[in-house]
Amino acid sequence: MTKPNEKTFKLYLASDHAAFELKEVIKRHLLDRHYQVADLGAHSLESVNWAEYGAKAAEKVSNDPESSRGIIICGSGIGMSIVSNKFKHVRAALCNDEYAAEMSRKHNDANVLNMGSRVVDKETALKIVDIWLETEFEGGRHQLRLDYLHQIVEKNNFK
Repeated sequence: MTKPNEKTFKLYLASDHAAFELKEVIKRHLLDRHYQVADLGAHSLESVNWAEYGAKAAEKVSNDPESSRGIIICGSGIGMSIVSNKFKHVRAALCNDEYAAEMSRKHNDANVLNMGSRVVDKETALKIVDIWLETEFEGGRHQLRLDYLHQIVEKNNFK
């Protein structure tokens, strides 16, 4: 995985209508820090199918897991977390606090961050995003566990 501080990976953002405003705040925050950002919607407060937007971003990460990450947000974060983890090579983590963000990277090498816009305020969300992007995977015993997850995926023909 590319080191986060190199900012060479592509970040895919997606939200439903409930999280549109938070997505826009996060997008501006990331662009101000010179990350490569692709906004996959939603593009307004008009009601949308949350699963469709989560799937768009998760699929992008699934197709390029070594050089991309996703930040996918809905009202609770739960729905987007469920849809994100339906894609091969995606390790999505629902992180509504800073500790979860740190551990999702250190121990699980999460490549998709899910949050709930009705759960976290904007200031906390930006802290979560920064921690998640700046924390490196520790590898070692944690890599062994990820290797086991990969075996499960392959055994079950997860596509």
